[in-house]
Amino acid sequence: MLQPRSLGFLHALLAVIIWSGNFVIASGFVDDLPPITLAALRWSTATVFFLPFVVRRMLREWSAIRENMLPLCASALTGVTIFNTLIYMSARTTDTINLALLAGTTPVFVVLLSRLFLGERISAFRWLGLLVAICGMVAIATRGDLNVLRELNFRSGDLTMLLAGLLWAVYSILIKRRSQQVSQLTYLGVTFLIGVIPLIPAAIIEQGFQPAWELTPGIVGAAIYTGLGASLAAFFLWSSAVSLIGPGTASLFQYLTPVFSGLAAYLLLGQPISLWHGLGFVLIFSGVVLATRRG
Repeated sequence: MLQPRSLGFLHALLAVIIWSGNFVIASGFVDDLPPITLAALRWSTATVFFLPFVVRRMLREWSAIRENMLPLCASALTGVTIFNTLIYMSARTTDTINLALLAGTTPVFVVLLSRLFLGERISAFRWLGLLVAICGMVAIATRGDLNVLRELNFRSGDLTMLLAGLLWAVYSILIKRRSQQVSQLTYLGVTFLIGVIPLIPAAIIEQGFQPAWELTPGIVGAAIYTGLGASLAAFFLWSSAVSLIGPGTASLFQYLTPVFSGLAAYLLLGQPISLWHGLGFVLIFSGVVLATRRG
């Protein structure tokens, strides 16, 4: 039987592994689906599948839902409606290298907001772990060529990615501050439902400004994976991890995303893995270990 802290580590790791696969799959459809439409398909799939299993619990907890409607709406908008849509938008308007580097700001945002709103202590080991993990991400993104950093061209998508990281940090704080009157399953069901509602009309409007697309078997498969895996399963695991170990500690596992994304790209797409991927993995893993150690 795993201790709560160990279970929190495991759930955070599993969530990151699933999200890593989502990045690989979703990136393949950036040119085939408009960003809001992709987000709407993802969250509609998750909501339609999940609601039948949780609707009775939601009805039983309706009074608690009504009392906590404001933070629930905030969680839905930050974690469901806006966050993922901004990532899909960023992928269309900036370089992959920029996305990989800017994604490293998300755990920093979470750690800082956890200190500000939850009083989580930021130890010297945590700062050191953050620094080492960031160095690992840079090693993977640049493949050891620092000239890549000097030649970076920042675009509007970079600001969008920074905003997405900040919103994810806010969402993680809101999870930790979830009222105990609202169960975890109800919390996810309500945030999924509220979060997907604005995406549907927004996706319909988007069709007037984007090229037409077809519902191919590949897009159906992507919607199922992102909906049931990256949305339903991963968000449940992440919510559990945040509740068990706190948002600051859980967020550190997000540094492992490029490691697992690179491995998935190698296995599924045949993309090569270089020595710098190995070095980056060692640095990231070491950074996470440092930042999550006690004392």
